[in-house]
Amino acid sequence: MYKNLQRWTRISLILIYLVIAAGATVRMTGSGMGCPDWPKCFGYYIPPTQAEQLAWKPQTKFRKGNVIIENDQLLVASKTFTSTENFNATFWEPYTKHDYAHFNATHTWIEFINRLLGALSGLAILVLFGFSIKWLRKKPIIFIFSLLSLLGILFQAWLGKTVVDSNLLPLKISLHMLMALLLLGFVLVVRVASKPFGLSKLPSTKVRILLYITFALTMVQVILGIQVRQFVDVQIDRWGYDLPQFWLAKPQLSFYVHRSLSVLVIAINAWLFLRVIKDQIERIFIQRILAVIGGEVLLGIAMYYYDFPVASQPLHLLLATLLFGIQLYWILRINLHRYDLSL
Repeated sequence: MYKNLQRWTRISLILIYLVIAAGATVRMTGSGMGCPDWPKCFGYYIPPTQAEQLAWKPQTKFRKGNVIIENDQLLVASKTFTSTENFNATFWEPYTKHDYAHFNATHTWIEFINRLLGALSGLAILVLFGFSIKWLRKKPIIFIFSLLSLLGILFQAWLGKTVVDSNLLPLKISLHMLMALLLLGFVLVVRVASKPFGLSKLPSTKVRILLYITFALTMVQVILGIQVRQFVDVQIDRWGYDLPQFWLAKPQLSFYVHRSLSVLVIAINAWLFLRVIKDQIERIFIQRILAVIGGEVLLGIAMYYYDFPVASQPLHLLLATLLFGIQLYWILRINLHRYDLSL
């Protein structure tokens, strides 16, 4: 009965996590402006692979919206035309969203893949919403959160546009990340609500309280981590990608709080693990949580003491979103199960 919903929530979740991983890779490689316009890339649906494709050429057909780089400036074709032997500025308009006018094929295709995964996740959520319509009366929570997922992915796409238009303003990148977590939460609600299961034993009040505390700490750590990443972004702009040893030089207070709070996170989750064993309830979630936290700590140590090894930053972000997802899924299983029993 829930087969289609389960299939498409699974696909949607996988794609959302791939988008998060791709977005982190974009930031790690400095590819955020690989496509300086939106939703196309240099005015094309399939981006260029060579700089020559963005140069003005005589006797060439340019379509409206195509972009060229001329004198270190982005120019947009104002209409479809065929160029003559001489450059005619009347057919071109300057791109006014920002003044970034560089082409790097690797950066362009990394950003393009990120956008492609975003589009695929949007299509998956649209299909999910279609299957949710019949549940509007039977189980409205499925329809409501499917609708929120659809609205969320549309808003996320708009946020992506503002990130590019702002030339990667750190605050807008942070909002983009927080919206990804909210979207992840919406889809998780649909998945749990559409998965009939029975818990052999509901966790005790102490376990639930500890779980809520650990989830709250995760959110605090995410917010602090975003502040640290904003600081690192500023340092990257200052020092460049070739000098990672300076990215955390003289960090802000948020870094030290973020690092110290990880000790409390480990301690409370270890306490939660002991309570789970004592209450003899399913251990799979807390085991996964502890494994992810262990990976987060190791990556954090590597970034600080070993100058951001390759892929450490995106993996750190990806594990943080996995931790968020596991904890929220566990919370939803407990609470939506109790909701189902009350119906």
